[in-house]
Amino acid sequence: MDNNNLEYENFLNEVHPVYREAADQIHDYLLRSGCKIKIQPAKSGYVVSYSDPRTKKVAANFVFRKNGLIIRIYGENFNKYIDFLEELPAGMIKSMEKSAVCKRLIDPSKCNSRCGMGYDFTVKGVRFQKCRYGCFMFEINDENIPFIKAFVENEIRERIAV
Repeated sequence: MDNNNLEYENFLNEVHPVYREAADQIHDYLLRSGCKIKIQPAKSGYVVSYSDPRTKKVAANFVFRKNGLIIRIYGENFNKYIDFLEELPAGMIKSMEKSAVCKRLIDPSKCNSRCGMGYDFTVKGVRFQKCRYGCFMFEINDENIPFIKAFVENEIRERIAV
């Protein structure tokens, strides 16, 4: 067993047993899609990042928070499947609402010039101007899992199409 596999097994052991299968399915999908994995221990548990080898940019990562496992999806191409966001359950919309506002969108001088611009979009009649690093950060739970899987699949499909 190589080090990545061992580290991944350690990560998976930290995931609540109810959500291990979903986390593993997302993991398998990302690897089958060509993503490269990087696993790092962190204060609150492991951070598992999946990078798109075509761009070297992170597509998604798993992180632990007080309330459990979270996935951060870097939705660089969300505007190509924006209608999908209208289907998200209220809890996922609320997570997006709670995420930080993108300072660069509001006033570019208020944020690091090397920071990637955030996202400006409307869902269910609500305008979002959110930081790209927190906008699509969702708790892994029973309600969210099918939408998270679809979100990841949409993003990866668009990254491959580019």
